This record gives sequence, structure tokens and C-alpha cells, in this order.
Amino acid sequence: MFTSPLWAAAAQDAPAPIVVAAADDAVPSEGLDEIVVTATKRETNAQRTPISITVLGGDSLKQRRVLSLVDLSDGSVPSLRIAPFEARTNALTIGIRGIVPLDANQPAREQGVGIYIDGVYLGRQHGVNTSLFDVERVEVLKGPQGTLFGRNTEGGALSIVNRAPTGEFGGRVTGGIGNYGAYNGELHLDLPEFYNFSVKIDGVVQHQDATTKNPLAGQSGWNLSDRQGLRAAVRWQPFEGLTNDFAYDVAHTETTPFYSQLLNFNPNACPSGGTAAVPIRASLAPNCVLPGTAYTGLTGTIRPPLPGVIINSTSRQKVADIGVPQQPSVDNTHGFINTLKYKITPDLELRSITGWRGVTSSQWDNAGGAHRPPVVAPGCVGTACNFSRYSLANLKQNQFSQEFQAVGTLGPVDYVGGLYYFIENVSDDAATPNSMAISGYTTAGQTSGYSYVVLDPCVGSGGFGSQPGCRSIDRASEVRSRSYAVYGQGTWHATDELSVILGGRYTTDKKQGELLFSRNINYRTDPIRAAANGYKPLDETWNRFNPMATIGYQADEDIYVYAKYATGYRAGGASSRTSNYQAFDPEDVKSYEVGLKSEFFDRRARFNLTGYIMDRKDSQVDISSVQFTATGNFNNLVTINAPGNTKIRGIEADLTFRPIEGLTLNASYAYTYTNIPPVLITASAVSGTPPVTTSTSVYQQFYIVFTPRNAASGAIDYELPIGKGDTAVRFHLDAAYSQATQAFDQFETKNDASFLVNGRISVTQIKMGDGDQTLNVSLWGRNLFDKDVLFRRDPSNSLPAAPSSSVTTGSVSNVLGDYGNFNQQRTFGIEGTVRF
Repeated sequence: MFTSPLWAAAAQDAPAPIVVAAADDAVPSEGLDEIVVTATKRETNAQRTPISITVLGGDSLKQRRVLSLVDLSDGSVPSLRIAPFEARTNALTIGIRGIVPLDANQPAREQGVGIYIDGVYLGRQHGVNTSLFDVERVEVLKGPQGTLFGRNTEGGALSIVNRAPTGEFGGRVTGGIGNYGAYNGELHLDLPEFYNFSVKIDGVVQHQDATTKNPLAGQSGWNLSDRQGLRAAVRWQPFEGLTNDFAYDVAHTETTPFYSQLLNFNPNACPSGGTAAVPIRASLAPNCVLPGTAYTGLTGTIRPPLPGVIINSTSRQKVADIGVPQQPSVDNTHGFINTLKYKITPDLELRSITGWRGVTSSQWDNAGGAHRPPVVAPGCVGTACNFSRYSLANLKQNQFSQEFQAVGTLGPVDYVGGLYYFIENVSDDAATPNSMAISGYTTAGQTSGYSYVVLDPCVGSGGFGSQPGCRSIDRASEVRSRSYAVYGQGTWHATDELSVILGGRYTTDKKQGELLFSRNINYRTDPIRAAANGYKPLDETWNRFNPMATIGYQADEDIYVYAKYATGYRAGGASSRTSNYQAFDPEDVKSYEVGLKSEFFDRRARFNLTGYIMDRKDSQVDISSVQFTATGNFNNLVTINAPGNTKIRGIEADLTFRPIEGLTLNASYAYTYTNIPPVLITASAVSGTPPVTTSTSVYQQFYIVFTPRNAASGAIDYELPIGKGDTAVRFHLDAAYSQATQAFDQFETKNDASFLVNGRISVTQIKMGDGDQTLNVSLWGRNLFDKDVLFRRDPSNSLPAAPSSSVTTGSVSNVLGDYGNFNQQRTFGIEGTVRF
């Protein structure tokens, strides 16, 4: 009989041994457990699939206290990078292997890592920070997945798989409390099978109070989170071979951003006092340079910080220096997934995966206060005394996807074929009014005689406010995206040891977008001004063929090696943060990868090693600047395609070792080298009568954000049986290190390196009475050593302004200093789970 050495998945960098079907707090077995994944669209052994993949099972997530995806931002999976967008956790930046888009939450812009829930792709990164339900495993697929998973997976895919109904009565209830007013509760209930129907219900509640207090009475502090979610799943099995899984979920999330502190004052020694007639020579201030500009002179006056402002670069503030209006941002998500599997013959299964999802997001971000521009000058009058940029935005998205798959075996060939359709409609708007003003501010450094005033949320001093309907709209857009694809992949088992895998996917993407507002100009009612801004609606179609080829070889029973060529691409779009709705093209990546998967010491040890080379063509990079208006300021973000090839090179290694019964050790490492070729940036300005256009050109270096050159993580798990039965004490300790990274494409300025430690002590499987009921009790802590890590440093308002009326001089009038965000401080708590 022919046996396939590749019936499963083959690269595993798991942070801990995982029995995928095991329940939370399950006691580990003597040897390392087999890990089952679905990275190849069929259930396979992770040690026998030519994909570099990390698997986090339900028990591993529980031990690490992962309640939502933002909890993986500590670097526990070295190749996976997760960070809040700006300071906000209601939209996450997610990257793998140096594919980390900075601003993927724009409606006409795509992410570089695909996020999937039970096989359904999520089109937006809004709403992904909702609570995780009853997760069976999280698969982190590394490298381009363009053949089986499609567009926008050039860095990889993050696949969340929820537990399905069992058809047997049982469940568990969890409750816990922690510092900062934290509490959480979970209910997971399986009902008995009834007329071939099995039902499972999951409910979750999670809360944490603000960790930085707001001095303004009645206003929310910073880093608050409150989540509720409900999921109901129904499995129908009318006869053998047919399974239909239907699930509906709804979630509500409220968060406030991390507090943005002022880290320093004029760190680049920008000069003060230059005028348009007599600018100060830029050569006298070599560090006061905005990347991508070639200023010869500097104008404007450096303004002091407002009274009471605290400059602190070493530790997170527990209380903000100036109170400002602040309320939680709100995300509401909902949707259903239906998966039908029909096994026609032992060698052929047909599948239908249908998904409909929606998200609405309302953003209220006043994280910066007086630490962000505009900077108020002493002696100000009228609207010149206004400050505190309140970043407000609304987004509404809905999507529908339909996928048909045929998964089967024909002789020595295992195959997967599929058809895919996806449609998405997104609309958004944004405003950035000033929310505060200072009165009686006459001289720098004064300690009395001034007061801070909250501007009217509707009228405001400048005629606009923060309430809906009263806002000056910076931008608003609508986008409709459609994607069609056909794909196939076949694995030919040439011998019991050698397999050859070939695959390809053809995709057609259509995107139509319209900029409705820009700088409070209604483009539909004022087409003349829209045309004067160079506006053009987005109406583009892109076609791509993404091939893949792999050779896998089972050297012996415990050693598997492979070599892989894979491709992927990220769709193009347009930036709604520009007045002309500037379009940009897709980017494409080619990857060359070799991998080793091994087990030894009688399956007590597992070592996996991967090396890869990726070349990305037409990288989408951002040029960011702040433009000031009479009512506030506008974050102008131009996205361009960098010419040439971006180089990404890396090594990933993972070791899992169980030297004695009950003790498991793990270490993971990722090295990632990235380099974007310098880009020639040309700036132009029109001035004078008659008008004269002046241009300058300079090469600018861009960077890939949130991607450390070196990153590592480790974990220790020890289980000690006590008493009779299965009762045990479990000790868990994990740590993660990440080298310093950039937070913005265009700035060399780096964040802090980080070393974070988490831990958990549990007493599990405590018998309750004569039945099957058991109790687990745990003490947990995150960031045990309370490390202050600056995960985001923004130098944009410590540098001259972007070109406006002149490309030869730059204004320093809004130079203040770097500002940034510190990580979550130490949190701890106690939790209990009753299983029945």
C-alpha cells in the first residue's frame, strides 16, 4: 500500500507543545504531541508540511494570557509583529517577515498579512482586537501564501480556528479579577446532539480600567478596554460524510488609546528666529532636517511647551499632565460563517465556505493633548490659542465571500482546487478638530494667571467641534472591492520519501473608490475645486498569477527537509489622506525558502530551522506630514511605490525539548534583514506673481516598521502531580526579546528594545464531588518586571514642516519634541475555571 510522507504540514515553530484537541489547562504528555494544522487546506501533521508555521493552541494561549490579538504584541512569536495603529488598539498593525504595512486601515489600502477566522478572510484590520472566543489554535503561516490563500498574504497568514461543537453535554465557566479594575468572564457550553444537530455557545466579557488617568473630570483615561462577545455554533451531520458548520458571532469593544507622552524638547537643535526674508541657513542645524527635503533655510520661532506640560522619556505617566476631552472608541463586529463538507468518496471531499461579516468603528483619540501640534505661542489670541488634536473617525465595512474547494487524492497525487469570490464595501470619514484652548498665556514658563478651556464640542472657537454633524471633515471616502480567483495545488508523492508540490492561483482584483471630502471640501458638490486639487476617482483592475513550487524529502523517520519557491502580492489602491486621492500600484513578492524539520531523543525534542530570501517589487511606502489649517491640522499621507526591489532576508529557528516528564522547554529565534532602496523624492511649490514653480529633489531612505533585526522568545512549562487523580500544579514562564525598530516608514528614529516576561501558576483538575466537575485556579502576571518600553516614538513634530509655499525653506514654528507611547505596565490577577 502506498504511504504518503506528506499527509501533513511541515514547519513548526511552536512556542510550546500543543495537543490541538486538548482542553485548556490539559496536562502535557511524556513525549511531544503531534500538531495538526490546516495550512494546506487539509488536516496535516505540522512536522511534515513544507511551510514555516507557528501554532499556538488553546492551552498555550491560556498560559500566556492571550485574550485578544493585541496580547501577542509582546513578541512571543518572533516573526509575528503586532502593534496598535498610532496609539490606538481598535486598529492593529500586523506583519510577518518584514511585511508590515503602516496604514492598512485606510479603506482603499490592503494589509500584507491575511487574517482568517475559520477559513474566512477578514478584509479590514478594524475589529480584529475583539475578544477571542473558544480558540482551538492560531496558525501563523510565514512567507507568501498567494497560491492557497490569495491576495494580501505576501507576508503570510494568521488563521484563527475555533472549537466546533462536540455533541456531548459539557462546558466550562471562567471568572477572574486583576489590578487596574480588571475582570473577565467566560462561558463555553456544549449541548447534547439532538436530531443530528449539535450546538455550542461561547460568551466572553473582559474589562480593564484606564492605566493613565485623565485630570479632566468626567472624561475617560488612556489604555482602557472593555469587550463583550457572543458566538453560537451549530453542527449538522445528517448522515456519514456530510458535515455543515454554521456559526454567528457578535462583539462589542470599547478602547482608549495609549497615552502619548512628550519625550524631549527640540532634540534636533532647530534654530529659532528665521524669517522668509532672512532665513537661517539649514547647514547651521544639520540635525534639523525633514527626510525627503532639501531645505537651504529655516524660518519660524521655536515655541516653549505649555505651562504644566511634563517632559518624560524614561517612564510612562500614571496621570496626564493636561486633562482633555476623551471617550472610548467603539468597534462593533458581527457575521456568520457556514462551512459545508461533503465526502463523496474516501478520496474526494467537496467544500463550500460562505462568509458574511461587518464592522463599524467610531474612533475618539485624544492621546497627544499638548504634546502634538499645533504648538501655541505665548501672547496668543483667538484661535491661535487652540490645541489638542482630537482624532475622530468613523468606518463602516461589510464583506461577503464564497469559496468552493475540492480536496482529494488521485493515485500518488494529493490535490486541492478552488474557486473564490470576495466583495467588500467600505466607507469612512475623519476629522481632527482642536479640543482645548489656553487663556491668559502671556509669557513662557509662567506658573499662574492662565487657565485651560474645553472648546465647545459643536461650535468651538473656530466654528467646528468634535460632535458628529459639527465637524470639519478632513477626509471621507467610499470604496468597493471585488476579487475573483481560481487556484489549484497538487502534491505528487514520487516515492515514499520524495514529494513534489506545484500550485498556482489566478486572481482578478477590481477596486472602485471615491473621495467624498478633503479638507472639508465636498467633492461631489464642488467638482471644480476637486479638479483643481488634481482629484481622480479610483477605478482599477489588476490581474495576477501566483505560482508555487516545492520539493520535500523525508531523509529518515525524524528528519524532513524542503525547498520552496512562492509568490504573493498586495493589491494597489489610493490614499484618502491626500487631496488628489493619489493612487498607487500593487506590490509583488518572490520568496525562496529552505527548511529543516527534525525530532530526536525519542520524540522528546523537536528542532526546526528555516532560511529565506524575499524580494519585493514596487514596495508601497508612506510619506507623512502634518498640514495646518484654520480649524486644526491634517495628517497628509502620500503612498508611493518605491522603485527597485526591497530585500528581505531571514532565519527562523525553534527548539522544543521535554527532557523529563512534566518539564517542557522552548526557545525561538528570528533574524530579519530588510532594505528598501533609496527613493528620489521631488517636491514642488508655486509662489509669486506671475506664479513660479520651484522644485527640489533628494534621495530618501525608507524603512520597514516594527521589524526587529533580532528577536527571540522562550518558555518554561513544568507540571507536578499532587494528591490523587489528575490534580497537578503547573508553572509557566515565558519571555520575549525584540531589538529596537522603526515606527514610521520615513524616519530612522527607533523605538526601544524590549524584554518582557509573563508567568502563570495553576492548580488544575481539582475534583469537585463525585461527578466529572473539576476546578482550575490560577495566578497570572504579564510584564512581571514592569518594564517601561517605548514601543512607538514619533519624531514628526520635532522636525521642520513639510513643503508648502516654498521648497527651499522649512518652518520650525510647530517644532516641539518627540512624543511616544509606552507599553502596557505590569498586570496581574487570579482566575478560576469550573469544568463540567
